[in-house]
Amino acid sequence: MKSRRDFLQKLTASMVTLPFMPLDSLAAPADNLQLEHADETPYAGPVLRVALMGLGGYANRVADAMRACKKAKLVGLVTGTPAKKNDWQTRFYIPEKNCYNYSDFDKMANNPDIDAVYVTTPNGLHHDQVIRVANAGKHVICEKPMAINAKEGQEMVDICKKKNVKLLVGYRMHLEPKTLEIIRMRKAGEFGKVQFFQGLSGFTIGDPTQWRLNKQLAGGGAMMDIGIYSINGARYMLGEDPIWVTAQETKTNPVKFAVGVDETIQFQLGFPSGAVASCLSTYNMNFLDRFFLTGEKGFAELNPSTGYGPIMGRTHKGELAFRHVTHQTVQMEEFSDIILNGKQPTVPVDGEEGVKDLKIIDAIYQAVKEGKKVNIKW
Repeated sequence: MKSRRDFLQKLTASMVTLPFMPLDSLAAPADNLQLEHADETPYAGPVLRVALMGLGGYANRVADAMRACKKAKLVGLVTGTPAKKNDWQTRFYIPEKNCYNYSDFDKMANNPDIDAVYVTTPNGLHHDQVIRVANAGKHVICEKPMAINAKEGQEMVDICKKKNVKLLVGYRMHLEPKTLEIIRMRKAGEFGKVQFFQGLSGFTIGDPTQWRLNKQLAGGGAMMDIGIYSINGARYMLGEDPIWVTAQETKTNPVKFAVGVDETIQFQLGFPSGAVASCLSTYNMNFLDRFFLTGEKGFAELNPSTGYGPIMGRTHKGELAFRHVTHQTVQMEEFSDIILNGKQPTVPVDGEEGVKDLKIIDAIYQAVKEGKKVNIKW
């Protein structure tokens, strides 16, 4: 297992076969779940023209998913590897004039064919790259975590506002149907007063030389990769931002997980309503991708909760049955509407949302270091 990307793909595919609850109404197996638009009426509205920066595994997933988009189109790329550039040009019909490397992508300021850049590079590079894209006058989509700390994240938000470009974060789960149904139920009071959330996010990471185990590039360890899902999930499932955090770190392999690279962190969050969350972020345990919420009148569970699909869910009222659509296809369609048409999503996906998660991560690391409760100021 090399990365979170591999983990999310393999875990959710395998979890489909596990006993969760009656699955008669679920869609086809995971490898056949790409859903083309049911409405084949020709689309005549605006199209978001996107360049991808960082042509790794996830960028490939996004690019493939965009083939099914009507409102977003892949038109450009940024890479430091000539072989990748040639391969992508062939596979996705990218013209030479829309291809850049990391030293010259500022020149896209003069390219009217590109509206937005999707940054999928390592976390530690996001800050400078997003600012350069903003300075080029292009909208930015940045993978999560948006930066390596809240200070850097806020700087990114500020420069994007100054340059009058939108900054979105790759929060695909904010657009996932079963997740949104639980949020709807919570807002409607169907769980009663919500009291507790549990988020489990983890897998056993492989290759010790990969960037995710490099403090400078990753900004940390598991928390900066898989743990952010439980942080973000606690917030959108409960509908609140936490006001305090406690956290404890466990490290069994200090060679693989060097100083500043967390292996396993358990953390607890307290919310204004009195609800609490208990979460786990780890690079040393497999099959951890579960959200659970309970209230005075009912409960909700997602298991898997954040993988590439299908997400499986149930509540006290029964199974959540929605046909699976490739998350990245939905995300890019919705992001097009947000950027070009000003659409407001149910759960924010903007830079301010990204900064909130980073403030919590900062507080978690502080709580680990100090061994005491840390209050979060908003």
